[in-house]
Order: sequence, then C-alpha cells, then structure tokens
Amino acid sequence: MYNWYVAVNGQTVGPFSQDQLLAGLRSGQYNSATMVWREGFSDWLPIAQVAELANPSAAAGRQAPPPMVSRHHAHEIDYEIFGHEMQFVEVELDPQESVIAEAGSMMYMSDGIRMDTIFGDGSASSQSGGFFDKMLGAGKRLITGESLFITVFTFIGQGKGRAAFAAPYPGKIIPLDLSKYGGRIICQKDAFLCAAKGVAVGVAFQKKIGVALFGGEGFIMQQLDGDGLCFVHAGGTIVERELAAGQTLRVDTGCLVALTQTVKYDIEYVGNVKSAVFGGEGFFFATLRGPGHVWLQSLPFSRLAGRIWTAAPQTGGKGVDQGSVIGGLANLFEK
Repeated sequence: MYNWYVAVNGQTVGPFSQDQLLAGLRSGQYNSATMVWREGFSDWLPIAQVAELANPSAAAGRQAPPPMVSRHHAHEIDYEIFGHEMQFVEVELDPQESVIAEAGSMMYMSDGIRMDTIFGDGSASSQSGGFFDKMLGAGKRLITGESLFITVFTFIGQGKGRAAFAAPYPGKIIPLDLSKYGGRIICQKDAFLCAAKGVAVGVAFQKKIGVALFGGEGFIMQQLDGDGLCFVHAGGTIVERELAAGQTLRVDTGCLVALTQTVKYDIEYVGNVKSAVFGGEGFFFATLRGPGHVWLQSLPFSRLAGRIWTAAPQTGGKGVDQGSVIGGLANLFEK
C-alpha cells in the first residue's frame, strides 16, 4: 500500500495509510478540497480528484497495485562519525558484509578486510547481471565524472571488522538511510563518499534546458538507489530544510548538496546584469519546490578553491602578506 501525505496549513503531514485518510474524511478532519500526495503523483491533488479516496467503494473493485519492492538489498552496516570540521566515518562490518567507496577516500581498515576493485557501481544488478548490466553501471559513473571502477571493502574475518573513510575537505558527513526516503536520494556528483554494498550509484538527468545550460552541478547529478545506508559529504555547515507542498526555496547552485525525489528542481534567472557583475552573485539560482527534504552546504568546494586560486602568488594573487600594510610595496622589489 502507498504512504499518503496531506497539506495542512502549508505544512506537509504524514505519512498516513489510505484507511487513516478515509477515517479523517468521515470524521470531518479532511474534506474534498484537502490536498494530498502519494508516490506516483506528479503533483498534489485535491481529494475530490483521487478516485481511491473520493469513491473508495468503486476503487475497491479494482485490483490494488502491487507493493513497492526495492530492487536492491543492501548490506546492513553500523557506523560512527568522528571529528567536527574534518570528519571521517568508521563503518563496522560483520563477516561477509561489504561497503563501497570512492577511490582515495579510505583512511584505514582493520585486519581481515579484503579490498577489491570492481567494474560498475557496486549494486547487485551490475554485479550479478551480464556484461551489458556492468557496462551500464560503469557508464553511469563515467557520465558523472567518476571512475569506471569502485572499491569494495569486505570483511572476511571473525568478529567485527572496521574501515574508515575520510572527507576530502572541511565540512560534514551526512548519513542517509535510503529506506526512509523512498529508496532514492539525488545529490551533487562529487558528494558521495561511501555506502553499504547494494546501493546503486547512478546518474539523474534534469529534463529542463535551463538546468542543463546554467545549473552547473545541477544538470548531471548522482542518484543513489537502494534500501541501505549511504554517506555524502558537504562543505562548511550543513543546513536541512523540510519543504511543504508548494513551498519554494532559492539557493546558489553550488550550495545544493542533496534532495529527496519529491522535490522539483529548476534553474531561475535572478536579478540583473548590474547585481550579477557588481554584487558578487551569479545570474542563476536553483529553485527548489516542495514537498520534500533538502540538504544545503555553506561552503561549496568550488567557492573555496576559487578563493585559494585567486590568492595564490603564482596566479597574481596577493599571497601570504595579504593583510600586511607594506605588502603591496614589498611586491615592487620582487623579481
């Protein structure tokens, strides 16, 4: 059965079962104009336009849709996150449990863990299927700018094994249980750090041309599918927002880390040429429209790298004496 959500005073309430919604209708808590949403709907609808709620007796005669079954069965792993500004996550593995990770993210691992490099995205379909399935999984990773291969860490010893994965730059590691978000999370293409084996790392295309041309990170984003734990990394401070139905949030495209699949994402022109040139902001923002959950970062790596590049002496930057009163005069005597 589906999980239903209700819009109440601009807020998203739920999930509810169909029987709970029908009970609310009978008691007068909801009416035919109440807006509802469930998976499979492209937008929110009033109850009057939803057959199984407006006319449940007629809908009961039709065969109910089959329950949603995840295509991926991820390994169940335990974890602990250490640190504050430069974090790493330590994953605890039982015998024959595995975790997948991007190349170069491993910090340490205990004895008894076998490290393998596999072709594809590490999901069950790409490994148990044929050559075409493996090529498809690898191709998805190649499109997002990642390697064709991914590293799998499997504990083959007795007791417990541990492997740790470190963030590549200052920020936070966000643990996400995909089973709590409908089995799918969309994230920036370089945000993925590691996940339980069985999580599929694919690509999410945005259909609108504005996102394609001006979205930066937004056009090709990573899509994490499955029912297991995954970990994404973001720079600076993490901000989480729960968007109600129809609620809109505009953010810098680089500050968007991840969003649930129910959030609609587009690129919007904001401001004018003068504000873009002299105000320090860009021409385009990401427009996020609820319902759903979004994760934002205060310091995108592209912004940090740009400041470092600008200040580097070899690129004409001010160098280490940027704050010195005589810094500019000293540069006159440099060869």
